[in-house]
Amino acid sequence: MTQTEGANVADFTLTPAPVLDGYDHDFGTVRLTEAIGIAIVSIATPLGAEAAVGKAVKAGLKLGMPQPTHTTTDGTVTLVSSAADQMMAVFAHATPDANAFVQSKLKGAAYTTDQTDNWVVLDIDGPDSRRALERLCPINLHPQAFGIGQNARTVMEHMGALVIRTGPDSYRLMSASSSAASFLHALEVSIKNIS
Repeated sequence: MTQTEGANVADFTLTPAPVLDGYDHDFGTVRLTEAIGIAIVSIATPLGAEAAVGKAVKAGLKLGMPQPTHTTTDGTVTLVSSAADQMMAVFAHATPDANAFVQSKLKGAAYTTDQTDNWVVLDIDGPDSRRALERLCPINLHPQAFGIGQNARTVMEHMGALVIRTGPDSYRLMSASSSAASFLHALEVSIKNIS
């Protein structure tokens, strides 16, 4: 490969872009929005280090460890339990150093991996948001079964998804960025079909 005459690697700037170009649509009783500027860092607990990781999370992030299928949050950082001895830190972060940020907070107590580019994050809210999700989602989203702060891994239209209930009528949805357009389409169709 040859370099174009006069071009310099320093002349090129890569800038991050939202997976779905910042999608934001109001359907009346449901609003669907791509959450932009969100970082996602996976945090894995080393074997036998549960207490040390719990202390590091408390000291560095000022949060308790999330119980299975639950989250803990301070309104800035949300810790989402994702598997045994694993959680994800989900937080607003505009620069590509999210992993370093979490590592600095945990002081090396846990294994971390930046997952930001692997996920598309959509927020769905409004009085009919649960009705729209129930058409796609096989988990029980009734408020008595799925409270605020709970999360579950599931499948929606054959695509893996993580559902987090963030408020009385609001949910955060996370799915693979590689199938983001298909995931969005499935949600749009479901929302339109409840109208």
